[in-house]
Amino acid sequence: MNATNAPDTVFETQRPRLFALAYRLLGSRSEAEDVVQDAWLRWHQTDRAAVRDPEAWLVTATTRLGIDRLRAVRSERIAYPGPWLPEPLTVDESPGPEHRSELAEQVSIAFLAVLERLGPEERAAFLLKEAFDYDYDQIAELLDRTEANCRQMVHRARERLQSGRPRFEVEPARHRELLERFMHAAQRGDRGAITGLLDANARLVSDGGGKARAVIRPLLGGERIARLYWAVARRNGYSDWRMGTLNGEPAVLGYTDGVLTSATVAVSDGEHILELLTLRNPDKLPIPH
Repeated sequence: MNATNAPDTVFETQRPRLFALAYRLLGSRSEAEDVVQDAWLRWHQTDRAAVRDPEAWLVTATTRLGIDRLRAVRSERIAYPGPWLPEPLTVDESPGPEHRSELAEQVSIAFLAVLERLGPEERAAFLLKEAFDYDYDQIAELLDRTEANCRQMVHRARERLQSGRPRFEVEPARHRELLERFMHAAQRGDRGAITGLLDANARLVSDGGGKARAVIRPLLGGERIARLYWAVARRNGYSDWRMGTLNGEPAVLGYTDGVLTSATVAVSDGEHILELLTLRNPDKLPIPH
């Protein structure tokens, strides 16, 4: 490795880690790519001879750039047409439970959506601790905060996230089975079967981004959600829906003339579906593979 290639080699070695951090911070593939590109530019503009720990420097730069970008986009997300949902990394048409990977545990759409409850620095502190196993002294130095303050931020983040996430473990195969049964019931427009699969207090969130038809505010109640899917089936007839995965978790993929037009994931307790999250904004639907 010669001197000319050394900076690029160092950065490219760290790129997957930097992107993983930026994506978890922002919940957007495109925003994360921009942050990593900005970090690359700063890396090439800095005096690298004075950098004692390139990895720490790059993680710090990416985190601070990510926090700045998150502050900037929060106002855009408030003004977003209807509910905003995270932009997935991957869509896979392979439906088997073996495709539920470690990725799904860390970047499920539901988890990323709950992270939106946190402030930018709180989110960064939580992710550095929980997802990247940083010590509190490292987080404090990176965020330019006291160690005690970082502990408080992570503790507060855990409490806020626990209130928005299921407190039970569900077997992946059971979760996928519930979602598949829901898909078939919704395709038939079987209102009774849909209602039976949904929790009485179920919630539906649909992100169309003003570019596709979607529910413009969260729809609450299993019966109301079932009524919506019944009406859609009566109006549109049989829908081309197939089981696949979104960020490694089971998803119902919807197609129109062979083009992916929706992707739905669910939160369940193993017995009923508690929440349905549907992406319909075409800008957020990556090409399946």
